[in-house]
Amino acid sequence: MLGAGLMGHALALVFALGGHRVRLTDNDAATLARAPGLMATALTTLAEAGEADGTWNRQRLANAVRCVPSLAETVKGATLVVEAVVERPDVKRSLYAELEGLMESQAILASNTSNLDIFPLIPDGLQARTIIAHWYTPPYLCDLVDLCPGPGTDPAAVEAVRAIVAAMGKTPVVFKQMVQGYVANRLQAAMQLEVYRLLDEGLVTAKDIDDSVLHGLAVRIPILGIMAKADFTGLLLMQQGMRNRSYTPPAPRDHSTTLDALIADGRTGVMAGKGYFDWGDRTPEELFRERDRKLLALKQAWRAIGPMEGK
Repeated sequence: MLGAGLMGHALALVFALGGHRVRLTDNDAATLARAPGLMATALTTLAEAGEADGTWNRQRLANAVRCVPSLAETVKGATLVVEAVVERPDVKRSLYAELEGLMESQAILASNTSNLDIFPLIPDGLQARTIIAHWYTPPYLCDLVDLCPGPGTDPAAVEAVRAIVAAMGKTPVVFKQMVQGYVANRLQAAMQLEVYRLLDEGLVTAKDIDDSVLHGLAVRIPILGIMAKADFTGLLLMQQGMRNRSYTPPAPRDHSTTLDALIADGRTGVMAGKGYFDWGDRTPEELFRERDRKLLALKQAWRAIGPMEGK
C-alpha cells in the first residue's frame, strides 16, 4: 500500500480485514506514524457495530499491517501494489518509473486515482499489469470499487483484482475502458457545478443544499437509485421533462468564489475544524468516528431493508 493518508491507511485496513497481509508506506514519516492509530480507531468502530469479528484487536492489526519506511522493502514480494498517493501527474509518473524496477515481474499495480487518466504516465513495462481500482471514502464502509483497464492492460489482471475485491465483500464495477470520473464521481461533479453556482450567486446557503439532499434525494436514492426512480416516476414524464428544457445546467468553471473565500480564511474542512460549517472543538478523530458510527447504522439498516431492483 503506497500512501498512508486519508485513503491509504483506510485501504490497508480493508485489505487486512479481507485476509491479506499488508505493508504500508509513505514518504512522509509523520503520516506513516499516524496511520496505525487511525486504523485502530476505525477498527474499534467496526467491531462495536459487529462489522469486524471479535478476534480483531490492535495487536492482530499490527501483525496484519506493517508500516515500512522504504518503498523497495514495501513492494518486495508483493503480488498486488496499491497506489494511493497525491493526485499530481508529476508525482505519480515519478513513482511509477521507480516501481517498474522494484515490483515483482507478475505483480499487479492498482491505482486509486479519482480523476486522472494514469495510463499515459505508466512506463511500458507496467502497462499490461496496471489497472485503476478506485475506492470511495471511507473504503471500510463504502463498498463500491471502480475497475478501469488501460489500453494495454491484460484482461487477466482486471479479473484478478475483481476477484480480490469481490472476495472481500465489496462491489466492483468493471469498465471496458478508462471512463474519466467513472459513474459516481461524474454524478458528484455535475452536482458540484450546480452547488457552487447556487452558492456563488447567493441563492441558497450551504445548509439549504444539505437539507434538500438529506430530506429529499437521500430518502429515495438508497432504495431506488437513479434509474429505478425514473421507472417509478414514469418514463413518459421523464421524456416530457427533457423536452420542456426548463433547466439549464451551469457551464463548467475552474473555481468557485465561495470556495476560494473559505480556503483563504483557513476554513479548509473537518481537519481544520471549520469549512462550510463550524465543527466546534471536536477533534478530527472524534468527528470521523461519529461519521463512521452513523454511516454504519445506516448501512446496516439499508442492508436489512434492501433496494428495489428490476431485471
